[in-house]
Amino acid sequence: MSERLLPTDPASIGGHRLLARLGAGGMGVVYLGRTEAGALAAVKVIQAEYADEPDFRARFRREVEAARRVTSPWAVPVTGADPEAAAPWLATAFVPGPSLEEAVTRHGPLPARSVRVLARMLAAALREVHAAGLVHRDVKPANVLLAVDGPRLIDFGIARAADETAITSTDLVVGTPGFLSPEQAEARGSAVGPPSDIFSLGCLLAYAASGRPPFGTGTADALLYRTVHDEPDLAGIEAEEDADDGGLPELLRRCLAKDPADRPTAGRFGTELLVEDAIPEGGQIDWLPEDVVRAIADRSSEMLALPDIEPTVAEASGDGERTSPSRRRLLVLASGAAVLLAGGGVAAWAALRDEDDPGSPAPRDHRWAVGVQADLSGAQRAVGEAQERGARLAIEQYNSRKDKPFELVLKTADDGGSAGRAPGAAKKLIQDTDVLAVLGPTNDETADAVLGAYDEALLPVLCISAGGLILTSQQYRSFLHCRPSDAAVALPISIYVLRQKGKLRSGLLQDRTARTYAQESASINAILMRKLGRPVYPRVIPADTEDVRPVVADMLRAGIGSFIYAGDARGGARVARALAAAGFDGPRLTPQAVIDPEFLKEAGKAAEGWLLTASFVDPTAVPAAAAFTAAFRKRYGAEPGHYAAEAYDTVNLVVQETVKATKGGRPPKRQALLGLLRNGHYKGITKDFSFKPTDGTFAGWGVFLYQVEGGRFRFLGAAPSQV
Repeated sequence: MSERLLPTDPASIGGHRLLARLGAGGMGVVYLGRTEAGALAAVKVIQAEYADEPDFRARFRREVEAARRVTSPWAVPVTGADPEAAAPWLATAFVPGPSLEEAVTRHGPLPARSVRVLARMLAAALREVHAAGLVHRDVKPANVLLAVDGPRLIDFGIARAADETAITSTDLVVGTPGFLSPEQAEARGSAVGPPSDIFSLGCLLAYAASGRPPFGTGTADALLYRTVHDEPDLAGIEAEEDADDGGLPELLRRCLAKDPADRPTAGRFGTELLVEDAIPEGGQIDWLPEDVVRAIADRSSEMLALPDIEPTVAEASGDGERTSPSRRRLLVLASGAAVLLAGGGVAAWAALRDEDDPGSPAPRDHRWAVGVQADLSGAQRAVGEAQERGARLAIEQYNSRKDKPFELVLKTADDGGSAGRAPGAAKKLIQDTDVLAVLGPTNDETADAVLGAYDEALLPVLCISAGGLILTSQQYRSFLHCRPSDAAVALPISIYVLRQKGKLRSGLLQDRTARTYAQESASINAILMRKLGRPVYPRVIPADTEDVRPVVADMLRAGIGSFIYAGDARGGARVARALAAAGFDGPRLTPQAVIDPEFLKEAGKAAEGWLLTASFVDPTAVPAAAAFTAAFRKRYGAEPGHYAAEAYDTVNLVVQETVKATKGGRPPKRQALLGLLRNGHYKGITKDFSFKPTDGTFAGWGVFLYQVEGGRFRFLGAAPSQV
């Protein structure tokens, strides 16, 4: 579906008059454009600020080159591009139909014959991709658009030459979990060739036929594991009555073979496997269900009916007569009138005028806001409440300043730590035009559920406690990560072990109870120690394993000299007790998920001596945070909890950049503030805050050590960053 252009959008790009937005996210926007000849195109435009990055521009240049090398009626052709422009762009022929993912979601699985025809045409597209020496590497339902005359394969953003190894190195998983091959799941690098696309095509076809991915849903970690080890779920996909070759299920099983050598080539689809579904020369292909065809027709009518949009607002003519306002201006005026009719009155009209005149001074009594989206009522409410309190203290201290250009308030949105409730909480803050920036959400699941919405609104969102790599799986424009990722926080564990004398191997236990968190924490340590020549004895235990003694005993028999646990607090307590009972007193290390009162309670004396890494400080043990700690105790009558000081710092970062750019008592717009924050630097009481301008990830170190002593977590200071 399309959305109307924003006032900040350009009127034209590369000879295309822009009509609407087709989508936004990551590092750019896709527009619906119309050439002077009247042809429609999907115009992908990269944000200019990211185009300054040489690596990103090189990646986009490769995408353009890859797409141009593929000539197939079932792959969307490139109609124009300028990867060297200030804002690089790529135009492809516009396909008005829905994606396969959208069609299946809205209308259900496709009939078997439709899936077989889909298979033949997409295989033909992949045959051309592979003939051009490329591997698509992201064949999935969202990258297939449906048209009445056949599907179109799109998005060559991560396509690579089959013999290219520069970006297909070991340990880098590229693709979409659930629709990638075992060789991609295991990051086999140069082993990811054309057969990988055939496996992904099998996943896509199984989804089209059943309405579900063949390896289920869930975390990336679970999907990667099932892809490598489990058989695909093809239940409910039945062979056609007239099929004497096993039909669709047999075709899918051949595509989904674990061994790449056992999969058919793209060329075999047309010459051997699907001959009976030959595509007629010319004419119409009757291959889709009626409801999907109707959806394509409706979408086509909607798109083709869009008018041109004038590039500017018309000005008064020299004789005093005024020309007609542009359609975009009429939309703005109409929305303003609607506000007035709804009872907005003079205040609403004034607000509309303020938007039209960003240079006008703000009312003296106007109070802008910083938002906090957090878990204030769920399982992680202690962390959410600590962040809310730290942020509120920073706001109150700012408001006590005599030189402040305006007052600030704190506005909270409780999502209960639930991904289901998170979008509603985000919407509340996004729609409040007084909110300049948002702190939160508390955990990975809620953050992943709302980062796209914040990105659309260009509302800066500063994550303080969420840390999974899923947050960087897409490149958001509005995202700022105010802490190192979970993988980076776990990294000093290997550094600590590698500094120890002797070459005894380390035991590394990944507890699947902690799902993706455990996988990321374990993988980074396994990779580092393997690269530096230190032997590792890795073990993985199923989720919710109660009796860990057998696996601990096995690891001790292997002669380990140190023990690394990747999991949660409860599982860590079980392991601590098992190690203590076995008399193991070597280094025992774990990342920050175990820094929880439950670990101390459940492990008891067995917790003593454990070393832990974290992305937060104990402000009561940091001299630079003494004033904050005293103020916090006075304000709340309690010690600051985890992330309270980090939230305090983050608000002060927002205040610093906002005040710096305030003019006439009016702070910068959200988008302008976002740029200031990404390029800013703030020396806080917890760490130095700076970000990579390209993706908003944390650019500093900010990892700390704790050790259990006397039944409590004692803060030791900064963790080592070099071996």
